[in-house]
Amino acid sequence: MNRICLFPGTFDPVTLGHTDIIDRALPLFDKLVIGIGRNANKKPMFSEKQRLKWLREIYKNNPKVAVLAYDGLTVDCCKQVGANFILRGIRYVNDFEYEKAIADMNRSIDTNIETIFLTCLPKFTSVASTLVRDVLHNGGDVTQFLPDVVKQSIKKNK
Repeated sequence: MNRICLFPGTFDPVTLGHTDIIDRALPLFDKLVIGIGRNANKKPMFSEKQRLKWLREIYKNNPKVAVLAYDGLTVDCCKQVGANFILRGIRYVNDFEYEKAIADMNRSIDTNIETIFLTCLPKFTSVASTLVRDVLHNGGDVTQFLPDVVKQSIKKNK
């Protein structure tokens, strides 16, 4: 049986925190699907097309990585891609409390799907997409928090 994992998120924008979690999870799975969840309650700063493009570019040389966007429940996306694992990154204790509630709900919906938590490296603890968007929105420099592909794209579109 293949170990297929879904890493869901908004990735708005993709940060070094995201790529840290992805890169460290890759040895654990046969395939890692990065799923950009469409959330009607969130107004993303960057288009879905742009976020998909960034992730595909970052992982273009890794055949274990697939990138897609999805609607609806994360567990339904898992079924569509054949994933038995959901990957989530944890920065702080309050992240864990929030993520555990979601993991418990997902487990109630489908007992065959396990949620795996990876803690981020200490240097990425403060790297949250929300904070990066706030700094960007106010004209600040966020280059230290972003992968090269994302940095170059944002600089080009300023």
